[in-house]
Amino acid sequence: MIIITGGAGFIGSNLIKELNKKGFNNIYIFDRISHLKKKNLANLNFKKIYHKSEIFKFLKINKAKIVVIFHLGACTNTQEMNWDYLYENNFLFTKKLIEFSAINNKKLIYASSASIYGKKNGNTDEIKKLDNFKPLNYYSKSKILLDKFVKKNIKKKMQIVGLRYFNVYGLNENHKLGMASPIHSFFNQIKSKNKCKIFDKFDGFKKGEHIRDFVSVKDCVSINIWAMKKKIQYPTILNVGSGKGHTFNFVAREFIKHFRRGKIEYIKFPNKLKKGYQSYTKAKLINLRNFGYKKQLINLRDGIKIFFEENDK
Repeated sequence: MIIITGGAGFIGSNLIKELNKKGFNNIYIFDRISHLKKKNLANLNFKKIYHKSEIFKFLKINKAKIVVIFHLGACTNTQEMNWDYLYENNFLFTKKLIEFSAINNKKLIYASSASIYGKKNGNTDEIKKLDNFKPLNYYSKSKILLDKFVKKNIKKKMQIVGLRYFNVYGLNENHKLGMASPIHSFFNQIKSKNKCKIFDKFDGFKKGEHIRDFVSVKDCVSINIWAMKKKIQYPTILNVGSGKGHTFNFVAREFIKHFRRGKIEYIKFPNKLKKGYQSYTKAKLINLRNFGYKKQLINLRDGIKIFFEENDK
């Protein structure tokens, strides 16, 4: 029995698709299903969908059958200002799942976030350095609390894996609306309006030259399934990125090339984003590689080509 919170979401639905390909169908989803999310589940095989409020009762009844819990459900709005909401949904809910997994020796793979690095570039993934990070917003604060909890309380031989996602892109992002990846947004802008809006200069970077580590959801799914199969001797938190940084200009030009039309429009950097904006991110993948993940990651140019083919239908 496989449990997936947020199974109707972006990474969750892609994970189910790949699990199905590998013959795993005994999957139970815990999520809130919107009209847009429902589309993500088309043609996927799973047993049943439950509301997230039902999960702990379900886990208690079925704990003997559970093999792994993928915890992908959370508030992903980096602009959310309600700390109580984030604390309850992103920290306390996950903390309870972690405690269940630790007590019952169940593997839990949960979503952390590269946002915890703050103004740092993500060029480290050493868990012992968590106390040095300075999250820029309430969302990243809720995520770093989880990683600190794991570091402090989860002991050896407990099968807990945190995956610290960088800027994930791919199929099934429509439901995310304003929180969708820049790649998804640029694709839609050029397709519908024949232009791509990119931020002007800010924080010492020239217009359109802010850098992100864009990682394909296909790689994220691959790492999740690898972690599911791998024997875990101790809890760990791993960066999930491509290990490379690319500018927004690069992304826009790749889409313009694929569409064979479109232009870039630079817009003034919004004041509301200045305090919490990461101008440069690039994952260091030493821990991921040392932990045993050897598969080559999809380079961004190929990833954009795949994105274009999957979405331009």
